[in-house]
Amino acid sequence: MPLTSPHPATLDVPAAGRTVTVRVPGTSANLGPGFDSLGLAVSLYDTLTVSTLDGGDAGARLEFDLRGEGVAELPRDASHLVVKAMDLAFARLGYRRGGLRITADNVLPHGRGLGSSASAIVAAICAANALVNAADSRDRAWILQLASEMEGHPDNVAPAIYGAAAISWHDGGDYSSARVAPSAAVIPVVAIPDYEVKTELARRLLPATVPHADAAANSGRAALLVHALKDAPELLAAGTRDYLHQDYRAEAMAPSADLVATLRAGGYAAFISGAGPTVMTLANGAAEADAVVEFIKTRSGHAQTPGKPGVSWRVLRLTVDLDGAKVEVHPGS
Repeated sequence: MPLTSPHPATLDVPAAGRTVTVRVPGTSANLGPGFDSLGLAVSLYDTLTVSTLDGGDAGARLEFDLRGEGVAELPRDASHLVVKAMDLAFARLGYRRGGLRITADNVLPHGRGLGSSASAIVAAICAANALVNAADSRDRAWILQLASEMEGHPDNVAPAIYGAAAISWHDGGDYSSARVAPSAAVIPVVAIPDYEVKTELARRLLPATVPHADAAANSGRAALLVHALKDAPELLAAGTRDYLHQDYRAEAMAPSADLVATLRAGGYAAFISGAGPTVMTLANGAAEADAVVEFIKTRSGHAQTPGKPGVSWRVLRLTVDLDGAKVEVHPGS
């Protein structure tokens, strides 16, 4: 089914006077060896509030208040990813967009590999689903299908929807995901650099084929990582070893690749978060998380791109989000 859908005039618009707020966690895809299949929800949140409005041409009235990350660059009209996702969701639900007031509070940095586009898509689809009549709304499995179609793969959207860690796959026309609750000892630490890497560029750097030995080694590490996340966090460093994508992308994010190598040489479970350039480390317990934070602060100054000044890093100790997208329908809506 095409991702762009017309809005025939015969379709209903959601009733005016409804308000919904959706909070969606940031996510890290791949986790090292789980390319396009593993993801983790973390405690950074974007929040989207949408109200349906009275009066005027139903599809023409759009009020958009954008706050936080991307405030200077992102559009505030129908070309915004949130509006595109809502339009598509409404169409699949048998509706068209009426007048809307949208407030987006963005915390997730853009172009850093922490799932900002997945968060926007999931929030928009959840909001649209909550604004239509209850009899027409759908479940989270439906949200996963549509969000994965828009993203192109489910590795970020699945943990954004369900929380925790997610193992996702695509079988024919269907996207599926299995939720895995990590051990309470697993603590994500992120180092967010002051430069961006576009996902499109990161994907263009990947080869069409890889050696069979690399594929075999990677499958073993991905399987080990699931075990390490759930039952054996002492094996996280071994489980996050990647053979498929990080080395090929290193030239696009040299400071991040250098930081990953430095952390891993120190025995820590570090990897590039998603398409980068954020570096994530999965620590085994609070003491190790503190050690990782100090390790990054004392050593990351050496990670530089040739010919450019040193990179600045924002280091955050996070938690694993276990709930995923939370939808609140406001009283009276």
